[in-house]
Amino acid sequence: MIFVALAAIILPLILLGGFNLPATRGMSISAVVVIITGYFFWKLSPAVLGASILQALHKSLPILWILFGALLMLNSLRHTGAIDRINQGFKALSADMRLQTVLVAFLFGGLIEGVSGFGTPAMVTAPLLIALGFSPMAAVILALVADSTPAAFGAVGTPLTVGLSNVTEKASLLNQIGLRVTQLDLFVGALMPAVLILILILGFGPAEHRFKQWLNVLPWALLIGLVYSSIALLSAWLIGYEFISILAPLGTLIVAIVSIRQHWLLPAAVRETPWQVATAAAQPATTDPKTEMSLLKAWFPYLLVVVLLLTTRVWQPLKNFLTNTLNLSWEHILGFKTISSDWEFLYSPGTILALAAIIGLLVQARSLKPLAPTAKKVVSSMGGTALALIVTLIMVQVFTNSGLNAGKLPSMPMYIAKFVAKYLAGIWIIIAPFLGELGSFVTGSATVSTLTFAQIQADIASNAQLNQPIVLPAQLIGAAAGNMICVHNIVAVSSVVGLNGQEGAILRQTILPALGYAALIGLAGLVLMTLV
Repeated sequence: MIFVALAAIILPLILLGGFNLPATRGMSISAVVVIITGYFFWKLSPAVLGASILQALHKSLPILWILFGALLMLNSLRHTGAIDRINQGFKALSADMRLQTVLVAFLFGGLIEGVSGFGTPAMVTAPLLIALGFSPMAAVILALVADSTPAAFGAVGTPLTVGLSNVTEKASLLNQIGLRVTQLDLFVGALMPAVLILILILGFGPAEHRFKQWLNVLPWALLIGLVYSSIALLSAWLIGYEFISILAPLGTLIVAIVSIRQHWLLPAAVRETPWQVATAAAQPATTDPKTEMSLLKAWFPYLLVVVLLLTTRVWQPLKNFLTNTLNLSWEHILGFKTISSDWEFLYSPGTILALAAIIGLLVQARSLKPLAPTAKKVVSSMGGTALALIVTLIMVQVFTNSGLNAGKLPSMPMYIAKFVAKYLAGIWIIIAPFLGELGSFVTGSATVSTLTFAQIQADIASNAQLNQPIVLPAQLIGAAAGNMICVHNIVAVSSVVGLNGQEGAILRQTILPALGYAALIGLAGLVLMTLV
């Protein structure tokens, strides 16, 4: 039975990562196999399977809406020339792609993760990287890998608040777990800027002097990583976990800009002969590249997104209004109380992205005439993505809802977790982040991964006499690192940059950093457990 339960994990890895099938085919095959095995081996009724398929169809809508909003903003900014102006601004600060990777993918993406989450950061930062001259493949991989460390506290702490709700709702324990997350990431997350630069150089740079090109900026990268992790630790200690992925990237972004301007820990070559990779990826300017548009005006739509996301998530009266007005959620699908799908339309990041794109056109172009043709172009480009996303979510929901069976079996995720725990409880602190990562790979969400596995993580910690406030943070960080390999995140961001059909190649590039992150967190947890 364990191999039946593992089908939802093994098949995507083999078909996408091994045979390099596009997601539309690979995930369609995976979904069909999981449905058939769920019916015959897990004794899932046609009603449960039908409800899961309907749930998947409904869950795809808010994700596609976020994708639409991200594409609408991107194409609107291209039309007004704002992307070209943003490009100029980054190059004026530094034309070195190693530094741009950290500024855009890690810090700006981390800020978007902190206020939004739900796969939004990579869809926003990958196009910005392409505008700076990165190849689409490099942009996608860097954006996905970067959206890991901040994701443990994404969407104003949702992975803790919601993900751990089955284990505890005590604010004191949640804050303690949040503090432990930052302590573990003080060892590992601080390396992320250096890792991103290494991935860029090894994967996409010229073959000569690769190690030297990394060592040249390694001190600066370690400084940025240490500043990020230190601000995160202080935020968890002094304020609370909700704002860690807002304060840490924002504070570190200021330090990074100042350090680049003052040339702290950076060799002269960074400004004299900045490290770049010649590509044809940069988008051609649609307006005069010497546009007189101010940098603030060019960035205005993105700044508006951050302000709107933060306001709608922190100001409780507004949050209540947006979540209860035009709520398109579907509760108790086909009568099953545990099968539901949320879509709070006005509260969705997709709505905020679309609104910011519209306001951006008014501010930058003083006209809404480009809106209709731009929106039409975006919708026409999303067909393949919609299909890949739907079949992926069908597989995920059948897998997740498999606890509703006539065979009195636990759900497939719980069956896998219990099987692994039976044989590996003695070294569980090392295994815990991998389970969290596994949950995100399949479900596509650090929150859902934690919601699914937190209770069994807590039970194993209790039975094995392990420190629960260290095991649960390991789950959270692993779930966050799972963003790198989450299939529907890969499908969505690939669509934004025009890499449909390349999902397998992307997965092969991101799986090693993801596994490495989990392994280091496991070792850090082992060390921390001996100290407390």
